[in-house]
Amino acid sequence: MELKLEKAITLRKSGSIKESNAILTALVKECPNEAVINYHCAWSFDLLGEETKAVPYYEKAIQLGLPPEELEGAFIGLGSTYRALGEYEKSKSVFLKAMEAFPANRAIQTFYAMTLYNLNEHSQAVELLLNCLIETTKDANLLDYKKALTFYADKLDQTWE
Repeated sequence: MELKLEKAITLRKSGSIKESNAILTALVKECPNEAVINYHCAWSFDLLGEETKAVPYYEKAIQLGLPPEELEGAFIGLGSTYRALGEYEKSKSVFLKAMEAFPANRAIQTFYAMTLYNLNEHSQAVELLLNCLIETTKDANLLDYKKALTFYADKLDQTWE
């Protein structure tokens, strides 16, 4: 099982996505309750542009329990897939759980901001993106305005006289 999984991952990394997916779907049939295999199978369907097929594998992988690194990826994959399918409330729910589990993960926050945009929660989306940018940038021009950008991030609709 492990050798097949490693081969599928290697194939995915080299761009042989269909071949990787074929191995992974066969592996899921052999080992349906292996969380990591379900996760990689979901990922392979995402790469093939078959998001609807990816969803149940992401859901099962998360439900079965994944190591933290794979769990982060599965949350991003499932939330992003729901967003791509127009399932914005489901996407939001996944990302809220993900941010609770991994509060420092900027990728999760960024994908969540995209979902907020789709839900017309524009102020919250921009606030989140501004905070991610401010907290991670090394750009001196932005850092010169860090205090101001931080102050205004949650006051985008406010005006002063």
